[in-house]
Parts: sequence; C-alpha cells; structure tokens
Amino acid sequence: MARLRKKLKNDLIYGFLRLIIAIFNVLPRNISLFFGTILGYLCYLLYGKERDKADRHLQIAFGDKLSEAERNTVIRKMFLNIIWNFIDVVRMPKYYKSELRPLIDVDGIENFDKVYKRGKGVIGVTGHIGNFELLAAFSAGEGYRSAAIGRELYDKRLNRLLIANRESVGLINIDTKDSPRKLLRLIKEGYALGVLMDTDSARVRSEMIPAFGKLSNTPVGQSIIGLKTGAGFVPMACLRNGKRYKVVFKPEVTINRTDDFDADVYNITKKCTEVLEEIITEHKDQWIWMHNRWRTKPEDKKK
Repeated sequence: MARLRKKLKNDLIYGFLRLIIAIFNVLPRNISLFFGTILGYLCYLLYGKERDKADRHLQIAFGDKLSEAERNTVIRKMFLNIIWNFIDVVRMPKYYKSELRPLIDVDGIENFDKVYKRGKGVIGVTGHIGNFELLAAFSAGEGYRSAAIGRELYDKRLNRLLIANRESVGLINIDTKDSPRKLLRLIKEGYALGVLMDTDSARVRSEMIPAFGKLSNTPVGQSIIGLKTGAGFVPMACLRNGKRYKVVFKPEVTINRTDDFDADVYNITKKCTEVLEEIITEHKDQWIWMHNRWRTKPEDKKK
C-alpha cells in the first residue's frame, strides 16, 4: 500500500509538472512571470517548514547581522526567484536563442576565456545561486564545449526531462554516479565542467570546509580532477537582475602547490568556497537557503 501511495504521489507530481511546463511554454514570458509571482508568494505562505529551515540557515550564516524582518525579506524574494528561474529554465529549449539570450548581460568573460583558451579544461565553480541551469546553457550557447554534473532525480521521468532540457542547448549531462574517467576525458579535451560546490552529499568524496564560519561537508572531486589535469578553477554565477540576468565570471582561483596533494585539494576547495560565499553574501535572496549546507557534523565524518 505504501509503495502504491508513493507511486500515485510521484505520478501526480510528474503530471502536474508536465502541465505547468506546457502552460509556461505557451504563455508569453511576461504573463508566465506574473503567474510565477503569484505562485512564489503562495509557496512562501504555505511552506512554513521550508521558511523556518531557510531562516535557521540564514541565522547560521549571518548571525545577528540580519534582523528578523531582513531575513523574512530575503526568504520571500528567494521563493520568487526560484519560481521565476524555473519558468525560464523550462522555456530554454524553445526560447533560449530568441528570448533568453538577449536578456543576459556578461561581466568578466575575459576571466573565463583566459583559462578556457589554455585548453586544459575549466572547473566552473558555482552553486545553488541564481539560475545555474541558465548559466550552463549560456556557456554552451556561446560555443564553449560544456558539461554539467547533476545528481539523478528521484523520479526517472523527471530526470529524463532535466537531461533533455540540458541537451537541448548543447550541454553534456554527467550524473554523479558516472565513471570519473568520463570527467577526466572531457577535462583533458578542454571542456568547461560546471560544478555545484555547495552540496552536502554522502554520494561523493567530501571534506569539512568552512562555509560562513561553520564547517560544512563540501565535495572535493572537482578539486582532485582539476589539480591532477591542470584545469583552471573559475567561480561563476548567473544572477537575476530584475527581468534580466547577469552572468558573472570571477578571476581564476589558484593556490601555491605543495608536496602534500591532500592539503592542496583542501586549500583549493576552501578558496573556491570563499569566493562562492562572497557571491552569495552579495546576492542573499538568490541562494536556496532551504538547502541544508550544514547537515553533516564534523563528528559524523570521524565515524
């Protein structure tokens, strides 16, 4: 019975998402965003547990630097940004070139080009901030050979939708369970590899790295691959700016290499995390604060 209820729930979610995607691809963007605004406010009002979770994480990150009213404003805008970004993501296959690309401004592309043109690959350091799916689409759409690492969704049908969405704009999708050899091959061929570094996952190799002053379980696989292949680490984000976007490329992150490879992995991951933290701090309402960045405790890693 429990399995049947779970299947029914997943079928309803899948059917609802297909309907929503179809609607948002028929309506003009302005009208879609208008309905998205209503949906965002409803989510903010109805999902109290998620609001509370986001509030706890904001307090972890900023302590008393933000008042309760300021945190509530960040959370409300965050819900709106999530829905608005979702609308543009599901419109990408049909409208990226004609509608979305003209809305993207770019800052710091020379930082990316400098590393990409070396031909040794790029580790695109980003996280759950802004429209990270559109960021990957921009990279591929500009002619850069690009791939994105993504965790397989719980429903295979939803996962196929996500992969189809990425591949429609020229991206290569890489599952976190894929062989590291696939990643190495792409990096050695000079690809740009987008990595969400702000995930606390037991499925990938991770280290406890400070994030907003508190140790957080942070993936290091991308750091290992980058250091072994000579790829460059470039922090980046696609940030919402009203109804437009700005893709930002920060300067390459480097470290002084040592004879201790594990220490180098830790140090490059830490420096990348620090730059990502700066981006999040500057654009607080664009990070997904429901994401439990500090779920794993340092004592859990020792078990």
